Amino acid sequence: MTVSGEVESEIRVLFFGEHLPVGTIAAQIGVHEDVVRRVAGLLDPRPPQPPRPRKVDLVTDFIAEVLERYPRLRATRLYDMVRPRGYTGAVRTLRKYVSEVRPKPRHEAFLRLTPLIGEQAQVDWAHVGEIDVPGGRRALWLFVMSLPWSRAMWGEFVLDLSVWSLLRSLTRACAYLDGTAREWLFDNAKIVVLERHGDAVRFHPLLLDLAGHYAVRLKLCAVRAANQKGAVERLIRYIRERFLAGRVIRSVEQGNREFLAFLDEIALARPHPTLPDRTVRDYLHEERGRLLPLPPVPPTTDQVLPVRVDKTAFCRFDTCWYSVPPEHVGKTLTLAADDCEVRLLDGATRVAQHPRCWGRRQFVEAREHREALLAQRQGAKEAKGRDRLKAAVPAIDALYERWVEAGRNLGSMTARTLKLLDLYGPEILVTAVEEVLTRGMHDPGALAALCEQRRCARAAPVPLDIPLSPHVRDRDVIPQDLATYDANPRRRG
Repeated sequence: MTVSGEVESEIRVLFFGEHLPVGTIAAQIGVHEDVVRRVAGLLDPRPPQPPRPRKVDLVTDFIAEVLERYPRLRATRLYDMVRPRGYTGAVRTLRKYVSEVRPKPRHEAFLRLTPLIGEQAQVDWAHVGEIDVPGGRRALWLFVMSLPWSRAMWGEFVLDLSVWSLLRSLTRACAYLDGTAREWLFDNAKIVVLERHGDAVRFHPLLLDLAGHYAVRLKLCAVRAANQKGAVERLIRYIRERFLAGRVIRSVEQGNREFLAFLDEIALARPHPTLPDRTVRDYLHEERGRLLPLPPVPPTTDQVLPVRVDKTAFCRFDTCWYSVPPEHVGKTLTLAADDCEVRLLDGATRVAQHPRCWGRRQFVEAREHREALLAQRQGAKEAKGRDRLKAAVPAIDALYERWVEAGRNLGSMTARTLKLLDLYGPEILVTAVEEVLTRGMHDPGALAALCEQRRCARAAPVPLDIPLSPHVRDRDVIPQDLATYDANPRRRG
């Protein structure tokens, strides 16, 4: 029984000062006699118990030897190693013992590095989640370049980590900063370093070409050296806490637009971390005078590769298919792509140009390519309407599924939707189809009403469906001179 200090003091006074018996003291104070004996020191100390043998004692020497060589080895792996050596205990017992005897890691002291003005720029990426794309999902990354002296930075959201994406981001970063530092510091990413053995490094040749264009020296930080690339890593943490927290990125365009506003309104306006008397914008303005000037001719960062045109007049690139004129079937064309558009060249002649599709397994088809193919193959007229709709509205397949479930005539639905496509254009029809699918509808009348609402919201001209004979479009209308009307004597009153 545990008693307070005042009670223990009273027990000592009565026992040693008044020499009262143990029973009397216990009765007067209201405690157990063993409490009085404990305070008075009358209890015999418990003899030390010999340690009980443990099952883990059989393998302690082996565990110590293994942990000395591999201090980060997991306890479950050690369990698999000691079982054939006679250990019959539980893995929980072994895990507890390993946590007690595992060598503690030594904390390394780092030297604080202070970069010179305009000397270095640090580059890194941050994985910020995934976004929905047509046909699936893609990982979303944030590229960041920072200037350690001024703490200024630039970044953009990207959907791939290829070397061509790196080249584009570096070029845009230099344009935003209006110059470039004399050294680019990278982590040991695969798109930067092809091979590394100690200090011997083989950089990617395309990155070397870009560095030569800007007259910049490439440098790699040491493995697990926290003091060499801490500036950009702290900025990434700042971005996560100040920009990404509580924000939903639905598209690359939306993310980059909001991030540029964040850089201008918040990041550059914040006080400098070590020199708070001025803002980061002030120090960036000063550092720009020390950066290397940009070359007069911007570098080429397009991804160029040969592609084969298949029998359906499509070329495959990055899981998607892009159409070309049908006369190029079977040829090998040159594809030049950036993050915005895809161009297909036959020698120096551009034969097709499409917006870059970041979806999965999507078909990007130009209307004129489809019409040229149908003109060559008259037997394909039956599928002409559906193919036109699929090329203009990628989500039309989901609407077709609802028409089938509702038992509607697909030919009639296709004709009515094609009429809306001709009247309102693909941009309005795409948004109308998406809203119809979101609301769970499938009626073409509702689709037409939504198209008209969007036309009115944009103040577009009223569409007129004027059916003309096929020969009318091929005739030239020659305007008449109205002066001849007045000169005609039969017209005079």
